Amino acid sequence: MAARLAGRAWDHVASWGQDQRDAAVYAICALFAAATAVSSSIPLYRTWGRLAVGPYAFGTLASAVLALRARRRSAAGRVVPAGDAQAGSSWHWTTPRTLVFLVVLVGATLAPLSLEILWRTQGVQTSTVHVQPEVQVVERAGQRLAHGQDPYRNLNPHHLPPVPAGQPAYDVFNPYLPLMSVFGLARGVDAPPQLSDARLGFSLFTMLMVAAALALCRGPAPPRVLTLQAMTVLPTAALPLATGGDDLPIVALMLLGLVLLQRRRPLGAGVALGVAAAMKLTAWPLAALAVLAARDREGHRTRRARAWLVVGVLGVVLPSVVPALVSNVPAFVENVIRFPLGLAGVTSPAASPLLGHLLVTLLPHLHRVVTVAIVAVGGLAMVYVLVRHTPRTPWELSRLLGWAMLGAIVLAPSTRVGYALYPIDFLVWAWMLRSEERHDLERGEVVAVAEAVLGAADERHPAAAGGTEVRAVARAGGPEVRAVARTAAVRRSGTGRRARC
Repeated sequence: MAARLAGRAWDHVASWGQDQRDAAVYAICALFAAATAVSSSIPLYRTWGRLAVGPYAFGTLASAVLALRARRRSAAGRVVPAGDAQAGSSWHWTTPRTLVFLVVLVGATLAPLSLEILWRTQGVQTSTVHVQPEVQVVERAGQRLAHGQDPYRNLNPHHLPPVPAGQPAYDVFNPYLPLMSVFGLARGVDAPPQLSDARLGFSLFTMLMVAAALALCRGPAPPRVLTLQAMTVLPTAALPLATGGDDLPIVALMLLGLVLLQRRRPLGAGVALGVAAAMKLTAWPLAALAVLAARDREGHRTRRARAWLVVGVLGVVLPSVVPALVSNVPAFVENVIRFPLGLAGVTSPAASPLLGHLLVTLLPHLHRVVTVAIVAVGGLAMVYVLVRHTPRTPWELSRLLGWAMLGAIVLAPSTRVGYALYPIDFLVWAWMLRSEERHDLERGEVVAVAEAVLGAADERHPAAAGGTEVRAVARAGGPEVRAVARTAAVRRSGTGRRARC
């Protein structure tokens, strides 16, 4: 019964037009922003909620008005432009929809980001209120790197060095990998503080990587539009970009890596995933499992394709991580491994009322045992899934990691609810990549049918140029089919005279 109701609900949503879906998405975002503004325990989050609820409400109302206008035009029997139709398949950009998107982008993402950076620079006393601790961690690591120092410090959990007023003691740890420090290099040079905020680098880099990834995508528009929204205007991107943002470059690089895998460019995918893996450990699962979906240009999973992927990953990770590890092994292990796992003797800021954190809170004397047990059980479960249901395509890999990271967030001893952006994005990408794969298969089938029809026409009418079959197939097909029809027409003409297709 529940499955039937869920199926009916999905069919109903799938029948919505683009503006109806946007109205629903922005309405959910407005509710989230309002709840954040009222109930969040972090002042910075509450400020973002107050700033973002208005733009999301505007997006909801404007999209609803556009949907109502489209329905009225359809009821009046007028021709509905592509993208305004109620059919779920036509979900493209129109000028009104683009304007709504830009207003929400500015209001929910760019304006809060700009204001928080400006407010941070207005006074030392209030600077820590307008920035998440991870931004300052990255900036300090960048400053040390700019002055030729090790970004990792030798730390004794019982005798931690002093930190600025209002800043928690755990922020002396640097849980990121060396390449993340690049975003903090601007703090080590003589630049205006408004331009050296690491969030500015996070945002620009993220948007560039998302634009590059979506430019390489093909297939139906709805999944690509939702991916763009999720990576720019929805709370999965708008909230972290305005407050912290260190996860967004990682997410954007992983998206680019998956898209390059889909485009059968294993070396490029390896480089993108290698850069992400050299910044943060959260990228390592995808970087390690990407070899399962690596394919060559012909679409075959070969050792050569896997080798190119591995070369791309290791070509970035080794020269950036190994020197920092070798130069100071204890500091690296304490900062990058022990502290994120909650084994450094310091309470991590990544704490939330989820199952894993509740377990170690209720059983503090078994903290290490619980942590090891969770890692072991999770590892065994992953191995079982990889053996029994091995992902062979990028969308299968993205779906697997989406569910796996959701389980990891729930069970990890030290985690944040904000890390939910990883599984949400992975599941959205899985939809996009699967839709693209289906589109490619259908297009290949259509081209094969066109070639068969044109080949049969060649045999029946070897001297006819531009026969009925050619024109019919060319009209029914897309650009690839028309190209096949033109080639066949030229071949059949015998003189190179091109038929009109």
